[in-house]
Amino acid sequence: MTSTRREAIGTATAVGAAATLAACGNGDDEGGGGSTESVRIATADVPETGGLVQDGVVVIRSADGEFTAFDAECPHQGCAVSEVTSSAIICPCHGSEFDPGSGEVTQGPAEEGLASRTATVEDDEIVIS
Repeated sequence: MTSTRREAIGTATAVGAAATLAACGNGDDEGGGGSTESVRIATADVPETGGLVQDGVVVIRSADGEFTAFDAECPHQGCAVSEVTSSAIICPCHGSEFDPGSGEVTQGPAEEGLASRTATVEDDEIVIS
């Protein structure tokens, strides 16, 4: 069967659009979280009164030295958050921001907060499960 140029372009456009949408919604392509596996991060790697995004999780160290952890996967479309500042955990894909202390949304388009993970200190490592 012979297809016309218009049909070929239409098919290529549809395939490209589907691939783009799949990539946007898949946190794995962005290094996202969502994993239930344990992650170990050295306590020395997490800045004092700051945070770190690594291995699909976000780890926050509070002023009193306590550690909190969240999945790095943004609930909006599955991209991985990439930056932690003193006031926000930031998703680079669409600009959502989350509170570093609670993981709750402080700026959309995300409507849900980051999923909480359990952070336990063992020797000089934080075990996130």
